[in-house]
Amino acid sequence: MHRHHQLATQIPGISGFIRRREFRHDIQGVSMHKSLFRTVGVLAAALTLAACSSGTSSSSTGNQISPSTDGQGKTLTVWNMTGDLTDATMKAINDEFTKQTGATVKVETQQWSGISTKITTALATDTPPDVVELGNTDVGSFAASGGLMDITSNKSVLQQGGSWLPGLEGPATVDGKLYAAPAFAATRSVIYNKKMWAQAGITEAPTSYTQLTQDLDKVKSTFSSTADFSPFYLPGKYWYAGLQWVWDAGGDIATKGSDGKWSGQLSSNASQKGLEQFKTFQNTYSSKASATLDTTGSAMPDQDKDIFAQGKTSAVLGNSWEIAAIEKDNPQISADDLGTFPFPGVSGNNQPVMLAGSVWGIAQKSKEQGLALTWLKIATSENVQMTNIFGDQGWVPVTKEMTAQAESKASEVQKAFFIAAQNSKSTPAAAHWATIEADGAVQQFFADIASGAKTPKDAASDFDSHLDTVLNG
Repeated sequence: MHRHHQLATQIPGISGFIRRREFRHDIQGVSMHKSLFRTVGVLAAALTLAACSSGTSSSSTGNQISPSTDGQGKTLTVWNMTGDLTDATMKAINDEFTKQTGATVKVETQQWSGISTKITTALATDTPPDVVELGNTDVGSFAASGGLMDITSNKSVLQQGGSWLPGLEGPATVDGKLYAAPAFAATRSVIYNKKMWAQAGITEAPTSYTQLTQDLDKVKSTFSSTADFSPFYLPGKYWYAGLQWVWDAGGDIATKGSDGKWSGQLSSNASQKGLEQFKTFQNTYSSKASATLDTTGSAMPDQDKDIFAQGKTSAVLGNSWEIAAIEKDNPQISADDLGTFPFPGVSGNNQPVMLAGSVWGIAQKSKEQGLALTWLKIATSENVQMTNIFGDQGWVPVTKEMTAQAESKASEVQKAFFIAAQNSKSTPAAAHWATIEADGAVQQFFADIASGAKTPKDAASDFDSHLDTVLNG
């Protein structure tokens, strides 16, 4: 999601595409920022490349190369993923690139099926694509293998005075070195049924955690006679949501020590505080059955189609595309019936969110790294980000400053997603993080806590041990 994605959905009322992007064990996309098999493939393929490479980083190259405009007679090859950036957006970037450098661009749009193996193979050749689009949480694997150029020395040039969203920059930064530049993002906020809340006497969205729980108590009381009703439907396996409580309390998933080893941090006091708060909220406002479920899946109800659209809940934590999905699943629900707000945290701030998104990496073996850096600079520029990435397509732009601008321009029902994106965090930038997302352990961790199968302390002890083993290879 974070790069978890597969399905693009046209959103009425928004210019451009908002992609349905979750892991298949979440909507079962994007989402991000990608199926279970794709996630496993990223890790396996990257490790294959690592075995074939010298295993050294590209820091020396990154420190020597600067953006170049000497491109007359040259061609830059760019791989982008289907369903992400439109032809018009790519044309805007490429036209400006040609104007500045004289070089042309060959765009090769890739399909998701088998992409990790394809990228791995391409990066290992002597003639790789110069620029590749990657899921934001995939960078660690490819960076560790030596396939990507270290662009740390060009960070300020690429940021162009802005502050990149941490949820995009974080996973692209491995051991303090930057291996990719953000492309675009999407995230989650609360989506609620304003008609239901009005029946409970609530006419304005809450701005604090206390207000939220008080409002949900009113909704719970109002619809107490409705069978299988949840004031706020929050499946236990919805780990993206669970992490927001951990981060809001000051906790984290794992940290890397000075000895180079990763250490699980869910047993820390701060993380435990957040996990207890997550459990209390989930148990109080979601159905008992939801504690062991995910948002969707072959044996699970879809939180949009089967729960929200059917009137079995008044609120969910969802992506912006889910608004259109809910309206489609129940035509009696219109955009005017729906409201959104960023999830307020116990901390007094909005809960930090995980971003689904993409980043641009430059091949370590590219013969045109200077030109590739110029292309990245254009792709991350305010003109492209605000005019095309946000203006035409509705994506979250890559800096806090531009995301704030987008918030002021977005429709009322979409504003919350841009507000939420301004406070983001990321999963560990570890080469083996893909295994954690793929093996189901993180989903089960939150489900065990929500269901009471394990106490937060015991669940964290077990999961931290798993993190230590996997992340340290």
